[in-house]
Amino acid sequence: MINNISQSQTRSRQLLQHEVEAVVVKVDGGIHRTRKESVADEENPALGRLLGTTNAVSRSSSQLSIMAALDVNGPLPELAEQQPDDLIPESRILIIMTGGTICMRQSPSGFIPARGFQEQCLARVPTFNDGSHPSMMDVVVNSAGEIKGHPTLRTPPTAYGRRVRYTVFEFEELLDSSSIDAKGWAQIAHTVERNYTLFDGFVVLHGTDSLAYTCSALSFMLQNLGKPVILTGAQAPMLELQNDATDNLLGSLVVAGHFMIPEVCLYFNNRLFRGNRSIKVAASDFAAFDSPNCPPLAVTTSMRTNVNWELVNRPKSLEHFRIQTNLDTTHVACLRIFPGIKPEMVDAVLKLEGLRGLVLETFGAGNAPSGQDNAMTNVLAAAIKRGIVIVNVTQCLTGSVSPVYAPGMSLSRAGVVAGLDLTTEAALTKMSYLLALPDSTPEWVAKKMSVSLRGELTEVSQPVFRHPDGALPERVQSLTVLGYAIAQGDLERVEEIVAREHQWLLNDADYSGNTPIHLAATSPSVEILRYLLLQGGSVHLRNRNGRTPLFLAANAGFSEHVLLLRKSGAHLHSDERTAAQLLARRRPGVWGLAGIGPREREREILSAEIPDQPAGSLGMQVGVMHVGWMEGKRTMDVGQPRFELRHC
Repeated sequence: MINNISQSQTRSRQLLQHEVEAVVVKVDGGIHRTRKESVADEENPALGRLLGTTNAVSRSSSQLSIMAALDVNGPLPELAEQQPDDLIPESRILIIMTGGTICMRQSPSGFIPARGFQEQCLARVPTFNDGSHPSMMDVVVNSAGEIKGHPTLRTPPTAYGRRVRYTVFEFEELLDSSSIDAKGWAQIAHTVERNYTLFDGFVVLHGTDSLAYTCSALSFMLQNLGKPVILTGAQAPMLELQNDATDNLLGSLVVAGHFMIPEVCLYFNNRLFRGNRSIKVAASDFAAFDSPNCPPLAVTTSMRTNVNWELVNRPKSLEHFRIQTNLDTTHVACLRIFPGIKPEMVDAVLKLEGLRGLVLETFGAGNAPSGQDNAMTNVLAAAIKRGIVIVNVTQCLTGSVSPVYAPGMSLSRAGVVAGLDLTTEAALTKMSYLLALPDSTPEWVAKKMSVSLRGELTEVSQPVFRHPDGALPERVQSLTVLGYAIAQGDLERVEEIVAREHQWLLNDADYSGNTPIHLAATSPSVEILRYLLLQGGSVHLRNRNGRTPLFLAANAGFSEHVLLLRKSGAHLHSDERTAAQLLARRRPGVWGLAGIGPREREREILSAEIPDQPAGSLGMQVGVMHVGWMEGKRTMDVGQPRFELRHC
């Protein structure tokens, strides 16, 4: 009788083994399909023994949940509750190693830069490596476009339910920050440009001596930036027992991998500064940097990272990302005024061969000695007449140049530009950037020096983004109303809501992770999309299914929307390209506009003019699409709201 019971249990297990066949398998981060799955597998011997099968078996979380519910060999709650790693979203970050203290090691002659930073410093630390299989990432390594696979590491899941997968790209020659120049800045900018579409953000490791100068320079060189570029370093090497490198790098990774802050920033001592507002304030303290005239963009605490969204600058032009690498650093100078300085000294500096610009560090609110018989003022006025741009910045740590005293007024009358609250680092690099632009004139450069280009000057205008505390009901209501207006193509209503309500709506998302730009990407009105982009909406944010606005617009067949997004710097995320290539088989035209096709076609798109005809003229056939992929009818979720894609 016992044998009969045992045989019956065995037959029941075998029967159940063949019945549990429908499995949902995740493909390409957002596309799902249904297929028959064999229970037997050779990756999990322990589970095979539990099921009583000869072969080892493995199960997805869906299979384990079914088996536990049917009481197969008893419940397996600890396995059924596990979430597969591939269901946790990942951000892709490129760490650019330029050198600096952070990567140094001890030697008989002192600290020296050490190569192999990823293997030596990160792979062994659990907070930087969760022990997962080190998959490869493509990195464009030179100007010829050569692509090499780099091994990656992955962080454990953060408090935001996301992992950060990253790789380290080391320069062939590690730079000394105290001797870096415009050539080194251009090397960093080119690396970001070549890999811009491959990664969600960038972290640059750099020495601290000239870190503030590099941050300021890159903020001007990287034009129409839509992704975070965060620079950091350390006062003590990561290989030292007591160091600040670990927190600085980990904090930079978390910010770059979770928050779409499209600026060049500096992260140090748990604070994220705008790069062109930061200065070095300590030679050896861990709190080495500060931003005296601009609050931090974000602060990391033991609980979370708090972002001051109202301070974040975003591109407000319909242009794609590009770089300007020609900085005229060899023709600008900086001079600090001191008591007793002679006009002849200043005149000698201003008569240096090839000098085109001078940053003058003055007392207090912008004061300088006028000299006997106004000799100093006359020297400065003569130099300005010769075409030299002179900018007045304060020597003080905080405050602004404001010509309210007679000495300051005399400088203004002579033609010296008031630099307001520009740091010396920002003034010097901004002047170098402007002087190198084509067709620039001294008068034009002088005018632009007192205008904010990248948030380097204090703005009095209304901030674009604000997340007020305790306003959740209003947020939900306002976002819902805005979503309806976008869906109906009511541009006037959209403008009214954005003008009246908090403009942080542009950066907010609904329950499915869709921002107003996502919704506008499939709106019947391309003018709504244009308006939201001009208000600073990001084209790089992804919804919960990992979809960008560009993917949604292309999948909806909205060619005009696609062109507008591409002009604004949008590109398909690397995780979307597989799905896009499949969809492009049926609609090669619109997907070609989105970047699925020859590179020549992409260049043609980016140089084309955006048409002005209404979106309705494009023919919006978006109801139900059909894609031939596999036998039978299966449902595939492409992460787009309101549209279902079926393949037959």
